[in-house]
Amino acid sequence: MSEPLRFMPPEEQARANFYGLLARLFYAPPDEPLLKALAGTDELDAEDETLAARWRELIAAAALTPAEAVREEYDSVFVGTGKAPVTLYASAYSLRYTNETPLAALRGELAALGLARRSQVGEPEDHIAALCETMRHLIVEQRRPLEEQGAFYDRWLAPNVEALCAAIEASERTSFYRAVARLAKAFFSLEQAAFEML
Repeated sequence: MSEPLRFMPPEEQARANFYGLLARLFYAPPDEPLLKALAGTDELDAEDETLAARWRELIAAAALTPAEAVREEYDSVFVGTGKAPVTLYASAYSLRYTNETPLAALRGELAALGLARRSQVGEPEDHIAALCETMRHLIVEQRRPLEEQGAFYDRWLAPNVEALCAAIEASERTSFYRAVARLAKAFFSLEQAAFEML
């Protein structure tokens, strides 16, 4: 017998969708269909005006930027030749890990949650896309309590995302991804505030 469907509050689905979108945008540059889909979305009906404004910026950037230009931007900023100008690995932004092994700790925590990196994925688990996808999974797939979501967020995202978004915004090579970073920063700020209220 199949498991009964459980209702998910709209705000939780919206949170999961934001994490899913950020995971997708940070994992690889969006293709033409995704850019068109973003450009064609409605304005965000959000109580937080900053988040709504940042969503409008992303819609505009998606409408104005060809997929090839976004791909070139992604490659030049996050891939580069040699060391990338901006790294998408969260541990790089956290000073507390200078004498620790964050990937081992993260892998242990993911294993405790029943999660592991797919064998065909070459990126380490602290890639911002993987962390966002983990949060989406905790919300939508595992339906973890907010306290558990908050514990994961506090340990792996909170210490790093502000510096990551600031690095993307400050880069002279970003245009489309500046809009992505500004949206991410606004969303993460709301998440941080919500978890602090628990």
